[in-house]
Amino acid sequence: MLDVRRVRTELEVLKAGLARKGADPTELDRVAELDRRRRELGDRRDSVRARINAISKEVGRLRRSGDDEEAEARMAESRSFGDEEKALAAEADEVGAELRDLLLRIPNVPADDAPDGAGEHDNVVVRHGGPDPDAYGEHQRVPHWDVGASLGILDLERGAKVAGSMFPMYRGAGARLLRALTSWALDRHADAFEEVRPPSLVRSATMVASGQLPKFADDAYHLERDDLWAIPTAEVPLTSLGAGEILAEGDLPVRLTAATPCYRREAGSAGRDTRGLIRVHEFDKVEILAYTTPEQAPAMHAELLERAEALVVELGLAYRIIDICTGDLGQSHARSFDIEVYAPGSELWLEVSSVSWFGDYQARRADLRYRRDADARIDHVHTLNGSALAWPRIWAALVEAGRQPDATVVLPEVLAPWLGGATTIGSPR
Repeated sequence: MLDVRRVRTELEVLKAGLARKGADPTELDRVAELDRRRRELGDRRDSVRARINAISKEVGRLRRSGDDEEAEARMAESRSFGDEEKALAAEADEVGAELRDLLLRIPNVPADDAPDGAGEHDNVVVRHGGPDPDAYGEHQRVPHWDVGASLGILDLERGAKVAGSMFPMYRGAGARLLRALTSWALDRHADAFEEVRPPSLVRSATMVASGQLPKFADDAYHLERDDLWAIPTAEVPLTSLGAGEILAEGDLPVRLTAATPCYRREAGSAGRDTRGLIRVHEFDKVEILAYTTPEQAPAMHAELLERAEALVVELGLAYRIIDICTGDLGQSHARSFDIEVYAPGSELWLEVSSVSWFGDYQARRADLRYRRDADARIDHVHTLNGSALAWPRIWAALVEAGRQPDATVVLPEVLAPWLGGATTIGSPR
C-alpha cells in the first residue's frame, strides 16, 4: 500500500502518479481526510488519557491526606473521562480500519521511467530475439492442441472430464517435458537463489500482502471452510516469507525461487484465447523473487529480467520483451517488463514471464522491514519478482516450433539431461 506519510507531504505527486495509471486520484483526498481525522482522534484520546493519569495522581494525594470525600468525587470524574477515552479509541479504530481498507484498494503509483499509455496497445516493444517468426515452415504452423492430441501428450478432453474446462492433462512425454522444464529452470537459478517449496494454500492475510486481495478475489479459488486460498503464483507465499520480521541490511538482497502449481479462475477472460494451453485454470510455474534495499532494486530488476530472458534464449524460441506502460501496469506494480514468445501454430505472441518491481508497496502490506546499517533506522524493503518461467505457453510454443515435417517434435538439446537424453517426441511417419 502507499505510505500514508507521503499522502501528507506529497499528495499532488501521488495523485499525478495515479492519474498516469488511469486510477481515480481523488481517492487520495479521502485518504488524507481519514488520516487527518484519525490523528485528531488520537490526539484527543491522548489528551483525555493524560487527564485521567493526572486525576489518578491527585486521588492518591487526597487519599494520603485523608480527604476521602474529595477523592471519591475525583474518581467519579476519572470514570467519566474513562468512558470518553474508550469512545474516542473506538472511533479512532473505526476510522483507522476505513483508512486501511481504502489504502488496500488504491493501486501503486508507477515508476517515473515507466512509459505512459492508456492500455496494452501502448506497451513498448524493447527488443526481439530468437528465430524470425515469419520463417517458420508450414509443418510448424499446427496448433499445439492438435499436435498434442495426435502424439498423445496432451489430453484436454479427459482433463475437462475430471476437473472441468481449462484444466489441462499432460500425458507421457508431455508430462515429462513439463517436469523437465521445471527441474531445468530451478537448476539454472540455483547459483544465486534459495529454492523454497511453499504451501499451495495460504491465509487471507498472505493474499492481501502481495496485493491479490481485495482487488482480485473473483479470480482466486477460495476454500471457505478453512478460509484458505489456492495460490495464483508463488509470489504470494514468497512475498510473505519474511512478513512481520526485521531483516539486517547486510542480509539483503534475499533471493528466492520456487516451483509451484498456480490456480486462477480467469473470471474476466471468458471466451478469450481459451483453446489449448493459452489460458488455463491450473498451471506450473517457476518464480524468482527478491527483497532488496531501495538502492539495490534497479540492479535486481535487471538481473531478474536477464535470467528470464536467458531461459527463453536457451530454448531457442522467438521472443520479444515488452515495456509495460502505465495504463497496463498491475495493481501493485511500479515497473514491469513482459517476455512474450511466438507460437507459430497458434499464430500468437504469448506472455510467459512478467518481471516486476513493486517498490515498498507490497512490503508495507506484509510488514516486511529491514534495519539500515548506517543509522539503525528501520525501513521497508523493496520487493521484485519474475516468472522464470510459466510453463503452459512455453510448452505450447516448444511443441509447435519443434514440430517436424514427419509430425514428430524435436525439443531443445538443453533439456536432454532432464529428459533421459531423449529430445524427440513421437515416431517418424
